[in-house]
Amino acid sequence: MALEITTAYARRAVEYAEHLGSMTAVHPADLQLVTGWADRLEGPVIDAGCGPGHWTGYLAERGVDIRGVDLVPGFIDHARQAHPHVSFTVGDIAAFPEPAGTVAGVLAWYSLIHHEPGSLRHALAEFARVLRPNGELLLGFFEGPVLEEFEHAITTAYRWPVDALSDELRSARFDIVEAHTRTGPGHRPHGAILARVPA
Repeated sequence: MALEITTAYARRAVEYAEHLGSMTAVHPADLQLVTGWADRLEGPVIDAGCGPGHWTGYLAERGVDIRGVDLVPGFIDHARQAHPHVSFTVGDIAAFPEPAGTVAGVLAWYSLIHHEPGSLRHALAEFARVLRPNGELLLGFFEGPVLEEFEHAITTAYRWPVDALSDELRSARFDIVEAHTRTGPGHRPHGAILARVPA
């Protein structure tokens, strides 16, 4: 599944980066949420599935100790050119090189939307592994009343109810801190969950 997703994004990496690879494409509510979250973290942060690197670059400019990880080489090439002083690596977000319990935060902003429900747990378990006690995960996703797949512009994606995704996070030993949803004309319903590894 990971190879299929990577191949689909690789074919359209340039197009995706042109249309969505800058902070001008970010919803103001998302900007406020992610910025407030990252600014209070103390220690290294991973932007898991960073895509073209706009969030990584933006947060690095604010002084966050962050690195971006993505499986699509085209995204990482773009990110390195756009943000030459920020660390980006090609890698699997379900297999980080970091030792257990060493990361302050993981940003997974729409990076799990293509994971089938069964495979989602592997990534969540890896996030929990690398996060230190009280480390935080901020997850952005497509929200819906039932868990269902839909045809995304790149490849099949999934909508998750907040309660169902919260249960997945609890199964990966996270505590739920808060959840947000929003809708608007011309936009799919959006959800965000902030979760924490227990002390």
